[in-house]
Amino acid sequence: MTRNNLRGTPGPKDAHGIIKKNDGSSRSLLAKDLTKVNATEVRANRASFLKPIMMLGQNKNYLDMIPDLGFGSMLSDGFVFRQNFQIRSYEVGSDQAVTIETLMNLLQETSINHLKAIGVWGGGSGLTREMCKIKNLIWVMSKLQVAVDRYPIWDDVIQIDTWKGAYGKIGICSNWTICDAKTSEILLTASCIWLMMNEETRRLSKFPDEVRSELDKHLTNVTLPVVARKWSPRDEMSIVDHVRNGIMPRWSDLDMNQHVNNVKYIGWILESVPHSIVENYELASLTLEYHQECKMESVVQSHTYVMVSNNGKIGDYDLVDCKHALQLETGGSEIMRGWSIWRPKQYGNRLGLE
Repeated sequence: MTRNNLRGTPGPKDAHGIIKKNDGSSRSLLAKDLTKVNATEVRANRASFLKPIMMLGQNKNYLDMIPDLGFGSMLSDGFVFRQNFQIRSYEVGSDQAVTIETLMNLLQETSINHLKAIGVWGGGSGLTREMCKIKNLIWVMSKLQVAVDRYPIWDDVIQIDTWKGAYGKIGICSNWTICDAKTSEILLTASCIWLMMNEETRRLSKFPDEVRSELDKHLTNVTLPVVARKWSPRDEMSIVDHVRNGIMPRWSDLDMNQHVNNVKYIGWILESVPHSIVENYELASLTLEYHQECKMESVVQSHTYVMVSNNGKIGDYDLVDCKHALQLETGGSEIMRGWSIWRPKQYGNRLGLE
């Protein structure tokens, strides 16, 4: 199976087809305004501050890269939001590649910053101004699909583009691509469906006219597909169950809306993945379906079902298929289910450290 098959999307460099090409020199208005105050003094101070960093021996021009970090800008007539990030040492795992949780956190960060950039953010995790006025309306993630071509490593600078599209009468679709900021190589594509819910009744809600009015002009028809993967009954007969019991949310797992952050669920899924897979394989694609929320007092059980051959071993060395489920230990109701594909790790120690 090729990388393009794993991603489920065509392989051209401009995956979403709506970002206009530029000369790479555009930066946010805030970054430009800051440097206009006293360009000579700012550059001199920055160069002095970065001398210890340059001693690391990295062949990168930090003076050109850092002004773009932390700021975002709008592209494609205001439909696409772009932001750059530098991968920190505490965001990578033992294999020195960035963790999937870090990438998911950055996707959420750019999604909220997109709402800020278009002037509709009202607070919390993506609440718009009109949602805050009406009250009791929140977003809940329904489905998520992620495909990773290559994982960035420590000190890499990545470029994230995000845009939103309509999804029926009660939801929107968020879309992302992550590229290498230097080469423009596409590293990851992702999309998810957000549904609107009444926080008091815990039921899905249609878009109020006020909310739809403030969002409609910022939505595009170009979206990446979110396809739910189904397993046949025959597949269910060829799996081995790995279980992790007693998972409990912590206060630090709550988001700004006082709910368990969606990214935490991914970490809980990985808790039950066998060590032999985690050590030798990397996550190539992940599809998740969220069924109900997890409360602070909940005790969660994580299941990973690994596809195996008749002799009880992993059936395919090149690709390993897994099915996942998060369930409440009391009652067994399902919080989330998912499907993943794992491939052998693509590289060893790329940093050259002993």
